[in-house]
Amino acid sequence: QVQLVESGGGLVQPGGSLRLSCAASGFSFSNYAMRWYRQAPGKEREMVATITSAGGSTNYPDSVKGRFTISRDNAKNTVYLQMNSLKPEDTAVYYCYASNLWYTYWGQGTQVTVSS
Repeated sequence: QVQLVESGGGLVQPGGSLRLSCAASGFSFSNYAMRWYRQAPGKEREMVATITSAGGSTNYPDSVKGRFTISRDNAKNTVYLQMNSLKPEDTAVYYCYASNLWYTYWGQGTQVTVSS
């Protein structure tokens, strides 16, 4: 079975950092581009980071650029999201996502709360 298992979410103070991990199994991870999305209550789901299958290219929206970094370790079938200088507006459920030309998969989501 295909699984994307996330970890690393939680409560953090403004200005703090978190690293999210997403461990993949049941598919050929190294052939898939990976993304992180987030969704806050009452808002549309927003892509916050993307990385190509070999890890050679990344993209971020202006809302997180310079603060978030996506990376992957294909030997461990894991994608990461390093989040620095966190703001209250970063509070959301964060989801990892895998895609190739044929298939897409979603993780279950993990809550990130940034609050003083």
